[in-house]
Amino acid sequence: MTASALEAAPSAPAPAASRPFGAFEWLVALRYLRARRTKGSISVIAGFSFAGIVLGVAALIVVMAVMNGFRLDLMDKIIGLNGHIFLQGVETPLTDYAAVTARVAKVPGVKLAMPVVEGQVFASSQYGQSGGLVRGILEKDLKRLPGIAGHITQGSLEGFDKGQGVAVGAKLAEHLSLRSGDKITLITPHGADTPFGVTPRMKTYNVAAIFKVGMANFDGAFIFMPLAEAQGFFNLDGQANVIEVYVDDPDHIDRLKPAIDAAEQRPMIDTDWRETNRTFFDVLSVEASVMFVILSLIVLVAALNIISGLIMLVKDKSRAVAVLRTMGATRGAILRIFLITGAAIGFAGTFVGLIVGLVVAHNVEPLRRFLSWLTGVNLFPAEIYNLSGLPSRVEPTDVIAVVAMALALSLLATIYPSWRAARLDPVEALRYE
Repeated sequence: MTASALEAAPSAPAPAASRPFGAFEWLVALRYLRARRTKGSISVIAGFSFAGIVLGVAALIVVMAVMNGFRLDLMDKIIGLNGHIFLQGVETPLTDYAAVTARVAKVPGVKLAMPVVEGQVFASSQYGQSGGLVRGILEKDLKRLPGIAGHITQGSLEGFDKGQGVAVGAKLAEHLSLRSGDKITLITPHGADTPFGVTPRMKTYNVAAIFKVGMANFDGAFIFMPLAEAQGFFNLDGQANVIEVYVDDPDHIDRLKPAIDAAEQRPMIDTDWRETNRTFFDVLSVEASVMFVILSLIVLVAALNIISGLIMLVKDKSRAVAVLRTMGATRGAILRIFLITGAAIGFAGTFVGLIVGLVVAHNVEPLRRFLSWLTGVNLFPAEIYNLSGLPSRVEPTDVIAVVAMALALSLLATIYPSWRAARLDPVEALRYE
């Protein structure tokens, strides 16, 4: 039938319009996804679009999970050994640390308050030497310390206050070739006061215990010593450097600060973990945001492929669209057919990418160990990243954001080609048929 015949033919009553997104529109849309041999390029473009969305969604979920794992694991380890709030005496030495600690510990929301003596040392054994950080602490506090409790690999903390033993980090013990029961020599430049000035102090201790918290900086430097012994070793008899406070909810620490200030009852400087580690956690936050934006480009490129594939499909199916229009299909039905065609690629890719991303995100560390074994290369050295394993934590809000972004881009990519198909003039499409 020619275009002139179509124009001259009497108009027939239009059939009832199909229900929006009904079976007819889905049938035609899914049929268009199965390209014939002569039009295989359209199917190839659709395949690349699908693969791109799968890759982008999966990569985003895995990367965001790893970044969350980094932040939470580092936070747990950093503030697990260093406390949430640090109380330092001013004007007068902190000789009344026991009374201040007792008052602060009674504040609702405070989990642990403990006095600490801290100082740099040079540690040595008959097999090696290394720098270290001594922390003097009471036995009862050391057993309650979140980063130490349950992380003793050798020895025991029983009788820690009574003996001359110290607890040494696993990395430091490995570097000095030490085991529980061996001897370690500690040297501090701040020793005894003499008429000729301050002389270094050197003393040998038994290794009572070895701990491993999983963070290379701590395992390779920390040495815990009984509080009374540390006070004598650093010439701080009856004093403490700082009182460290652990709270139940470190993310809302400002709520407790007024009550803690009131409980101190003496001039003190209060700082919290956010101030001492602000730069570090700000960098992690920026990195997570940048990685999200960069990896979103993968989904954006896949969405652009959907646009090009649909435009080619509209051109290829222009005669079929014209026939559908002459049979009574409305512009809205044609728009929805191509909308379903493009959205099906995006929705299917997002769903598969979601499944792949969640599976990989929950098995990141086993995959890392397998790839390290396969390649013979340590893909996550603890000395560089300060963690013994590759952490991963899937946050539902991140997953929802990734899925929503992918679905939105996929849906937006179908609007223009679908609109072009709906605007197609059947007379022009069939003029030369």
